[in-house]
Amino acid sequence: MPFVTYSSDYMLAQWATNHGTYASLHSAYSASGANELAGGSYGRLAITWGSPSGESVSLAGTPYTFNVPASSTVAWIGFWDASSSGNFSGMLPNGGATAYAFAAPSSTGVLLAPGSSYTANQQVVVFPTGGATLPTGLTAGTVYYVKSPTADSFSLSATSGGTAITLTADGAGIIQAITQEAFSGAGTFAVNSGTWNLV
Repeated sequence: MPFVTYSSDYMLAQWATNHGTYASLHSAYSASGANELAGGSYGRLAITWGSPSGESVSLAGTPYTFNVPASSTVAWIGFWDASSSGNFSGMLPNGGATAYAFAAPSSTGVLLAPGSSYTANQQVVVFPTGGATLPTGLTAGTVYYVKSPTADSFSLSATSGGTAITLTADGAGIIQAITQEAFSGAGTFAVNSGTWNLV
């Protein structure tokens, strides 16, 4: 039996208060918190969250402005319970884009994500959700490029303008646009929003 909304919101409140208390910047996806930026005057920032509602919780007190070292790329925002080391909770793709549920039958190799309206070569990432697995051929956290979008259906490619990835087994999950911001010199990066959903 799934949790009712009250229980989900309670769990999110406990996480936001006790575990998701620091934010970090990362150059690539990691399930363990790797690929965190380092050097210069970069450091994690203490953060706060609003009150959970409808099985999601959003950042409060934004913007949070990080110092970014030279020759860095910001692609993901991570969450921890400490200003250094500590326990890693997960990460969100940079850009604050809406996440959409998708299904992908291997017979077509096309993803259907109702409500989405991606453009050709837009960068996206995919993740499995509870009770579902990604279609074989796609990997969680890998950056893909949208190919041949038509309304809310499209294929994915490993490179911009490349060939569509062949899916060899049905699957489903969530898909979300990502923005990778490159810094040639030292600079600042502001996190203006962020929402954590319980899925």
